[in-house]
Formats: sequence, structure tokens, C-alpha cells
Amino acid sequence: AAKVGADARIARREPNLVPARGKPVGRKAALAAFTAMAEEASATVARVNTMIDVPNAVADFLRMHNLPMRAVLAPDPLLDAARWERRKTLELRKGAAEAFDEVGISLAWRAVAETGTLVMLAGANTPTTINFLPETEIVILPADRVVGCYEDALAPLRAKGGDGRHSLPRVVNFVTGPSRSADIEQTLQLGAHGPRRLHIVIVDDAA
Repeated sequence: AAKVGADARIARREPNLVPARGKPVGRKAALAAFTAMAEEASATVARVNTMIDVPNAVADFLRMHNLPMRAVLAPDPLLDAARWERRKTLELRKGAAEAFDEVGISLAWRAVAETGTLVMLAGANTPTTINFLPETEIVILPADRVVGCYEDALAPLRAKGGDGRHSLPRVVNFVTGPSRSADIEQTLQLGAHGPRRLHIVIVDDAA
């Protein structure tokens, strides 16, 4: 009887229970919740008005942390709208990250307010190496891509695939804060398996 009940429940595909913090009301609440959770996970967050403001925000962060003004940039058309050439001090290379890249700049597919998590897709315009190889990752996040819970992030991802059988990209990374590990002597180390720093630039109007 228990198995029959479980099978029936699975077949119904009912929506999951979502905790209250995964159901913020309105964009303002979602952004506030995402920012708080991301910062709790040791990420840093900046906010700008439009894509044109992004290069200055990136340069300010690099200068503040005494980092080189060089970065590998994901070749996404939306990132091109930032008109990086106007910030003469930034030296950018488009493409996948290599072992020598110290800073990577990428674009988030979605962000989850519930846990302060970025949802990053791998593809020609968003090489997944940028999420792991550079010690510093800067993620550009359009404000309208912040959702309440994981279910809200996965629903449009499935729809994006379209055929119901191969509906997810080959790689989907959920990134919450910089990389960390306490495997060795239970001592927390940042940058163990990926970026030591994660900086998120939220763009209010990325259109």
C-alpha cells in the first residue's frame, strides 16, 4: 500500500514545498533577500543602474582588492552592451578561461534569493571554465533574473530546452559564494576548488 501511494504521488508530479524565504513578494524583496544570502556566503555584491555602468563597477572592485585590470570575458551579447572599450584601463580577452587568467567575468542565467545562489549555464557564450579557473570571478546579474526559489529557476530552464527529453544544458552550475573546503584538518580554506573571490554586480535595467 505504501509503495502504491508513493508511486501515485510521484506520478502526479506535485510541486515541491517551498520555504517562506524562497517566496519573496516583489522584485525589491527578492533582490534584498538574494543580496543578504549571497553576502552571508562570503560573496560581495554591488548594484548599478544599467549595463553601461558595469565596467566602472568592475574596475572599482579590482582596484579595491589590488587586482590586475585584466580579465577574461564571457562572449555573451548582453555583456557586449556594457561597451567595455569606454573604460580604457581594463584589458579584456573574450573566450574560455585558461590557467593563467586571474579574473573572469561571466553572466548569470538566474539567481536564487532563497540561498543567494547563482545559476550558471555552460555554452558557447558562457564558458564554464570562467566559473572555476580564475581566482576571482565577477558575475553580472540582471535584476530581473533573480527568482525566489530553485523551482522558479529550473522552470524556465526546462522550457528553454523545449523537447522534454533533452531539456537541460550539458552543464548547470549552482554557485553559492566563493569556493571553500574544510577537508584538511577541518580548517576552512577559500579557493580550494575554484574562485577565492566572488563578486556579483546586479544591474537594475540590463535591457
